[in-house]
Amino acid sequence: MTTLSDVVALAEPEQFLVTVATLRADGTIQSSVVNAGVLPHPVSGDDVLALVTYGATKLRNLRARPQITVTVRSGWQWATVEGRAELVGPDDPHPAVDPERLRFLLREVFTAAGGTHDDWDAYDAEMAAQHRTVVLIVPTRIYSN
Repeated sequence: MTTLSDVVALAEPEQFLVTVATLRADGTIQSSVVNAGVLPHPVSGDDVLALVTYGATKLRNLRARPQITVTVRSGWQWATVEGRAELVGPDDPHPAVDPERLRFLLREVFTAAGGTHDDWDAYDAEMAAQHRTVVLIVPTRIYSN
């Protein structure tokens, strides 16, 4: 059985780059490459796959149709996580995540996806200016080759 730990093991050598697929209104797939990591859900504490986005298309799709698929590969190995996206951001407020907690959650996702930063205040300002949103994915299915 494939787990989120397996996903992290595959993602780490690839700088945590993953392919994200969302569903457009016309039923076609929208796909992009982003960085993602695994961390505890800010409310439940359960491990989730998470990424940060400000992409209007991805957010529009996820707001209307929260189904999401994320695939990571390393060499000939790959793993896919399917689930429902939970959005947490300035334009997608969560009742249990206030703006200060969101600021730290954005940092947590960034570091879980392999990121480092020399100036967290500048990072926070950029995330706020771009209205960055955290996408939390509680897996409903994980599979691999």
